[in-house]
Amino acid sequence: MEAMLNRTLNISTSPHITKGSSTDVIMQNVVWALIPVALFAVYSFGMSAFLVIATSVISAVLTEHFLCRISKQESTIGDWSAVITGLLLGLTLPPNFPLWMAFVGGMIAIGLGKFIFGGLGYNVFNPALVGRAVLQAAFPVAITTWFPAFGEGRFTSVSVSTFTAPFMEPAVDGFTGATPLSAFKFDNVTADSMELALGQITGSTGETCALLIILGGIYLAARKMMDWKIPVAILATVFALSGILYLVDSQAYPSPVFMLFSGGLMLGAVFMATDMVASPMTTLGVVVYGAIIGLLTVVIRIWGGLPEGVMYAILLANAISPHIDKMIRPRVYGTTKKKASA
Repeated sequence: MEAMLNRTLNISTSPHITKGSSTDVIMQNVVWALIPVALFAVYSFGMSAFLVIATSVISAVLTEHFLCRISKQESTIGDWSAVITGLLLGLTLPPNFPLWMAFVGGMIAIGLGKFIFGGLGYNVFNPALVGRAVLQAAFPVAITTWFPAFGEGRFTSVSVSTFTAPFMEPAVDGFTGATPLSAFKFDNVTADSMELALGQITGSTGETCALLIILGGIYLAARKMMDWKIPVAILATVFALSGILYLVDSQAYPSPVFMLFSGGLMLGAVFMATDMVASPMTTLGVVVYGAIIGLLTVVIRIWGGLPEGVMYAILLANAISPHIDKMIRPRVYGTTKKKASA
């Protein structure tokens, strides 16, 4: 009886978390989910892709460590977030991208996309996409020059542009190929759906094999480390809108299957739009957020000046994410809508 009286009852406010994964554990699992995608990129494009991905990761990790040191903070490279940023950046770049440009991209992704906002948990935009956007603006030719997949000797040699000296114009290989989106945009030619799904195409290092990306997303969703509603909303919107256009004029517009599996849509929807910090928190909010990304992707791809629109669609949605949460707030139980909004 005395022991029962001496027990302490702890009373605290919500959320009442009984179990869960720490940040570093979640980040590690995201890395595990991306490793098959990275390995397939190396298998498809060879040593050039490996060097681009490795350079991006090393740059991101070194930049994070350096910025933490000069700001007299404890280094945060142990939380794996910098590894993910570098890995995602590398997977969005052409496999023949000059390494010095990839290194600059990693610095920008961490410094401008993450550290300037206060570090992990405070970034407004997905850091990897910030780095990629700056690279596209600064080096438009290099970032739109594509190396064909499954070339002979890809494991014993690298693209001539890989080791381009800093600030020098990269040389172009004697053989380059257009991505499926570029082929459709400028020549009205679409690729085979099975080739798109299995990654037997030209493109950025990590955007080619949609099947592996989907499996990685399923793994994270099953472990409750990713909000599955975001990629589902994005893909459903793209499928619905492109399907309507295809029904209107199948000669002028690509099929919805082509729109889903081409370009960086799968990689962006599964691993970038789902950034826990840069995406909304409410259930309805994430659906609206995903629908906006899907809408912008279709608009840019069909009517924009660029073949691809996923990067800009996600960055624009990141910018309005806080406003989505502000406008779509769940009603507190026992209150009216008017009181909840107040």
